[in-house]
Amino acid sequence: MEPQNLRFGGGVGMVLHPLVALAILLAICLILFLPRKYIIVPLLLAIFFIPKGQAVILVGVHFTAAKILFLAGLIRWVSRWSQRGLLAGGFNSVDRVLVAFAILNTLIFSLQWMESQALVKSLGDLLDILGGYFVLRFAIQDRKDVKRTVKVLALIAIVSAVCMINEQVTRSNIFGRLGGMPETTVRDGQVRSQAAFEVFITAGTYGATLLPLLVWLWSDPKSRIVSSLGMIGATVMVVTCHASTTLSAYAAGILGLSLWPLRRKMRPVRWGVLLTLVGLHLVMHGPVWSLIEKVDLTGSSSSYHRYMLIDNCIRHFWDWWLLGVKNYDTWGFDMWDLSDQYVAYAVSGGLATLVFFIAIISRSFAGLGTARKLVAGNRKEEWFLWCLGAAVFAHVVAYFGIGYFDQMQFAWFALLAIICVAVSEAKRSPVPRAQQARASACQVEAPMNWGVLETYR
Repeated sequence: MEPQNLRFGGGVGMVLHPLVALAILLAICLILFLPRKYIIVPLLLAIFFIPKGQAVILVGVHFTAAKILFLAGLIRWVSRWSQRGLLAGGFNSVDRVLVAFAILNTLIFSLQWMESQALVKSLGDLLDILGGYFVLRFAIQDRKDVKRTVKVLALIAIVSAVCMINEQVTRSNIFGRLGGMPETTVRDGQVRSQAAFEVFITAGTYGATLLPLLVWLWSDPKSRIVSSLGMIGATVMVVTCHASTTLSAYAAGILGLSLWPLRRKMRPVRWGVLLTLVGLHLVMHGPVWSLIEKVDLTGSSSSYHRYMLIDNCIRHFWDWWLLGVKNYDTWGFDMWDLSDQYVAYAVSGGLATLVFFIAIISRSFAGLGTARKLVAGNRKEEWFLWCLGAAVFAHVVAYFGIGYFDQMQFAWFALLAIICVAVSEAKRSPVPRAQQARASACQVEAPMNWGVLETYR
């Protein structure tokens, strides 16, 4: 039986508000002609302030604002293809894993459905993933670009927070008036603000996962005003969306930052967490992942739904492990709603796609860990890398409660691009003085020891 929650294809025409069309044209011009270091500004502002529902539809193909802007960015990137240094640190392990993940997900999804419109949809997703990621990699190439990017993300949080407060007061979303999205969402009597995001949870997740980057930005005295306002905006976004997932991700980011004093002892911490989960699984009446069912921080959360998604995914492993599965909506009530990124990639792309997705996260953590060891002794650089790790951890927690299908996936790609810059800079950085002193001491002692041996010979 075909699932009832998915429909492929579309009409012919244009679904663009005149103001949106003007904004897209302006952003394209700026992306094509601004100096490379400034293109991140119009790119991010347009992506996060233009609702996904605003799209040009040609012969059944939906060109969202993000896809149009990424095509412009790819044109700008290709025009400089002959120049070196188009990607900070070169084509690294994160890039390779992400490319493999994107291609594999597209192939498996297309083989699973064997429909022309499903192929069109998967190719559109491929453009979002590869186009979005590599355009952001091209735009973010050094520490100044990183600061500029975080400041733009902070500005987006500030403006979105103001709009989300307005939603709480007026019960009307100003971005909804453009078309392509509801003007407001109300559940259990609570207005769940969403700004220009597709759903309220991704809006709150944006603020939650941005917090660690804003904390790092605050360490720069010249950026403390925008950082402080950004943290306020991010917090407002988390609160006004009224979702447990965003509050959990927000808490995860803070927890990651608070583990800074244990940065050199994280191996026993990780093993302790793993052993604790195994112990709980052995003594609990239900599986350890049923703990998700207990998380209800707002009084109206769908935590039981998240638990059942994971539980059914594990129980139906043999249905999806090879090429995914189409009829997962028959697993139980509301199982069509894949509000878990890990489950979503499992059922749509099989075990291989899920493994590559987790590998992206793993390689990001591994790169940050290696980079932190390279800059050991330089607290400023260590703190920068630690904040990036806390941001990744916030995303990891958020993935248990929502899938990134709108602007949030580009916030994730921006973080990966920043991590690539941070790791490449750490590899090129000079050895800290403490390490130089230890190396010098070893060099002095070595000739003396050899001299003693020569004497005895």
